[in-house]
Parts: sequence; C-alpha cells; structure tokens
Amino acid sequence: MDESAHRTVKFPKVAPVKSAPPPPGAVAPDAPEPAAHRPSRPSADPEWYEDESGLQRNTPIVGADPADLSSPDRPLLKVLVGLNAGQVFTLDRAETVVGCARDADIRIEDAGVSRKHARISLTEGGRYVIEDLGSTNGVFVNKRLVDRAVLADGDRVQLGPAHVLQFAMVAADEEVLARNLYDGSTRDALTRLYNRRYASERLAMEVAYAHRHGTLLSLLFLDVDHFKRVNDTFGHVAGDAVLCVIAAQAQKAIRSEDVLARYGGEEFVVLVRGIDAKSVGVIAGRIRRGIERLSIPWASQIIKTTVSIGVASLADCEPNATAEALVTLADERLYRAKESGRNRVC
Repeated sequence: MDESAHRTVKFPKVAPVKSAPPPPGAVAPDAPEPAAHRPSRPSADPEWYEDESGLQRNTPIVGADPADLSSPDRPLLKVLVGLNAGQVFTLDRAETVVGCARDADIRIEDAGVSRKHARISLTEGGRYVIEDLGSTNGVFVNKRLVDRAVLADGDRVQLGPAHVLQFAMVAADEEVLARNLYDGSTRDALTRLYNRRYASERLAMEVAYAHRHGTLLSLLFLDVDHFKRVNDTFGHVAGDAVLCVIAAQAQKAIRSEDVLARYGGEEFVVLVRGIDAKSVGVIAGRIRRGIERLSIPWASQIIKTTVSIGVASLADCEPNATAEALVTLADERLYRAKESGRNRVC
C-alpha cells in the first residue's frame, strides 16, 4: 500500500498584544459577563456532540500553532505555477528532497516531476543549494538548466515542464499570511474541509498518478439523507452545525492519507488511495455507522441524521478513465443507495 508522507508544519508562536488596563471603575471590554446575564452555551456549537462514546469535543480539522513574529527571516518555497498554486513549503531542515514520491520531504503533485527530483541543502555558510537528483525533465533556476546552483532570494525554480516555485526569505508574519491566503483558497469556510475546487484538482492529479504507476484509487461520494428536513425543522443555523459535526466525524473515520472535501451543499467526497475495493468498503461502512450513531444537541432537542455513500474505484472504470468518469460512477452508486432506502453504502 502506498502511503503519502504528509508533514505538518508548525507555525511559530504569535506574541499576544497587551492592551492598556481600563480606568478605575470601568469594565474591560473583554471581561466575562456576570453569570446571571451570560447566555448559556448554545447547543448549536458544532464542536460538541454525542456519539457512541459519549459527549466529546471535536478536534479541529485545521489548525496552526501561533506564530512568533519576532523570529528571523525563514526560507520558503512558494508554488507559482502548477497544482496548488500559492502553497508554501518551509525549508526547515538541513536537506530537503523535492519530488512526486509519497515519501519526499516536499511532495510536488505533477506528472512531469520525478519521484526524487531535486535536493535543497543548507551549507555551513548559511546558503541554500539546489541539486538535480537525476530527474527526467531537469531543474531550472531562472530559466537556466542546472545540475547544482546556489539559490538567492526571489529565484524561480522550475521542476519539469510546468511546475514553477519561488525561493524566498520572508519574515514570520509574511509566512503566516501566505499560508492563510492559501488556506482560504482551498478550504471550505464552514466545515474547514478542503473545498470542491481543491478536490477536483487533487482527483485529476491522483487519477494521472494512478495511471502512471498502476496504483489503486477509489472515490467515496457522501450525501446527507433528508437534509432539507433538518433545515425546515430546525433552521439553517442548525443545518450548518449538523454539517460541521458530520465533517468532523467523517474525518475521524478515514486514514491520514485520505482526502476529505466538501463537494457542495450536503455532499462530501473522500479520495482513498492504495487499498483494494474491500478495504475501501470498510472505510465507507465506518463513516456511515459513525454518523448514524451521532446525537447532535440543538436547543432542547436532539438531531439524528444518516448518510448514503456511493463507492467507485478506478479499476471499475474503462482503461485510462478520466477523473470525471470516476465521479460519474460514484454519483450513480450514490443515487442507487438513495433509491434503495438511504443510510447505506453501494
């Protein structure tokens, strides 16, 4: 089974801003209200829900450590052209291998990038040097083909025919801003899962990778059953809370290398790589059962919900099938699950 080596980059800590103390007798604007006037915790809070193990607090899907804005400039690679344009990688080790291999330190998801394409090293003199590791399509620095080159702030690094990155030395607050901008372009604002745009681009890349390397790839298409009924009965704010809880539960049920995204409305997709159809069905069943067991408090009531799931594997499609063909097949099987009674996997 192929497994991707995702790295979690920790942000440096942000120093809290200290405000001047309020004048005598004044109430600080952030002071807590007296208990008699403070509203009770709303049950709409999607971070709290009850499942088979009791009341639990949901672990945030996306998060970052605070940043220390006083830290010196940090070396970064930023994607300028290619999949995930805007993504930022921190060069936080003495040697960093860049390539499309799942165990590369920086994984570039591009068919024109070799498995171990290049290495960036920090020299004793504090300079960063890039070396070609015998790639098929070469390493270019500022449009010049190189075997080895010292990188300067602002240099453009091209890996293969179509993937361009920029090397830069930036302050910590600029790094945080760049990450936040990328996060805003790829994440769903409500659930903090990946959004449809990211999922579509990632699926196209994964399909191309699976065809090149003969690996296994499957797609799960989830739809919340009778979601309109939730909105009509409890209101749209409750519906939003339900979607957040479902997103959190689905995230708990999948593997770290799988990709979960909100596809639109009450629909979600999961990209599952490197395992056979039977194992994919186990993941789908785990997601379905986990959501079925949820008890979501809302005001004085409990909201129960279920999902229907369509599962399709690239092996089920025609040879050299496109990402669109895989989505279509998963959607057809989702429709079959709906038609045959909902709350099931097809």
